[in-house]
Amino acid sequence: SREQANKKGGKMYIQDKVEEYADEIFQKLNDGAHIYFCGLKGMMPGIEDMLKGVAASKGLDYATWIKGLKSKKQWHVEVY
Repeated sequence: SREQANKKGGKMYIQDKVEEYADEIFQKLNDGAHIYFCGLKGMMPGIEDMLKGVAASKGLDYATWIKGLKSKKQWHVEVY
């Protein structure tokens, strides 16, 4: 995906794609889908910052939202 440019003209990262499809992804998560992140641990702060912004734009409290995903075992992160 980094061969593409993000909306700011920079390199494309997973958080850019998740943000681009945020409405669909959040709806699927609300319907019980699971989300998986795997890779370098340095990528997670950018992903979490993006998710916080999207959650806020949808009127959701990020901490409560992510806690719900984790309690329902829908949130999966494997970083190294």
